[in-house]
Amino acid sequence: MAANVAVVADRISWEERELIKAGPALGLSVDWLNDESLCLGGLDAAAIHHYDALLVRSRSYTRGGLIATLAEAAGIPVLNTARAINACENKALLRTVLRGAGVPVPDYRLVLSRKDFAKALEEIGTPVVLKPIFGGMGKRVTLIRDSDIAHSVYDYVEDLGHAFEQACLVEPFLAAGSSVRCLVVGGEIVAAAEFSSAGTDWRSNAALGNQSSALAHDPDLVKIVDAVVAELGAGIYGVDLFRTDEGLVVNEVNHAPAFKGVASTTAADIPTAIGSYVQEILA
Repeated sequence: MAANVAVVADRISWEERELIKAGPALGLSVDWLNDESLCLGGLDAAAIHHYDALLVRSRSYTRGGLIATLAEAAGIPVLNTARAINACENKALLRTVLRGAGVPVPDYRLVLSRKDFAKALEEIGTPVVLKPIFGGMGKRVTLIRDSDIAHSVYDYVEDLGHAFEQACLVEPFLAAGSSVRCLVVGGEIVAAAEFSSAGTDWRSNAALGNQSSALAHDPDLVKIVDAVVAELGAGIYGVDLFRTDEGLVVNEVNHAPAFKGVASTTAADIPTAIGSYVQEILA
C-alpha cells in the first residue's frame, strides 16, 4: 500500500507539482494541503491524522514552524523538523545557531531601531546589506553603498514596515554578483549551482532569474554543508553560500527550497531524491 504524504503549502508551484507527480513511482500517494485550512491543535489533528508524513513547504515565514510543531506533537513525521524550520525561518536565529556550531557565516548586526542601525553602520561601515530577518527570494534586500543615503533608506523600514517587518540584519556587502546554492536531501548534496546576478540587479538569487552554472562538490563546500546538516539535522535544505577571500560562508538555509533553477542547471532529479528520502524516513 502506498504511503500517504501531504505537501503542506499555501500554493502549488512547479516544485510541488513535480513532487506530487514523482510520488506514485516511489510508492507514495502525495496530496497538497493548503496551510491556511488545517486548524491544528485539537488532540485528534483531524486535518492530518491520516497522513504518514508531511512535507512542509509553506512560504510564509510564520506558518511553517507553527504547523511543524503541532504536527510533531500529534505524532506525524515532518520534513523538516520543527526545530530546523524555526531556525531557517529566522535569519538572526539561524546565523547565531550556525556560528555557535563553528559554521562560517557573514558578520552581522541585529537592527530593531534607528539607533541599532546607526551603530551597525558605525561598526561595519559601508557598503552594507540591509535585509529582513523574515523573508526570502531576495525581496526587500537592499544594498547601501553610501552612508549619506543610509538613513533615508531606513526611513522606509521605520515608516512603512510593521513591527514584524522592522526586524532586520545589517551585514557587510560580500558577494559581487554571485552565490552558490546546494540542494541537500537527507545529509547529501544532490545538486549544486552557482548563480550570478542578471543585468543591473546586484542580487544573485535563482528566484530573480539569474544566470547559473553547475558546480562540482568540492571538499570545502561539502565540509561546510555537512556541518550545517550536523547542526540542523538531516532534511531537505537549500544552503546558500557566498565566496569570500577567507573561503565560503553560509548566507541562508532555506527549509522549503525552490529547486527549479538548480534542477534545470544540473539535470539532477530532485523530486525523486526527495521522494526516496521520504520512503527511507517511513521505512
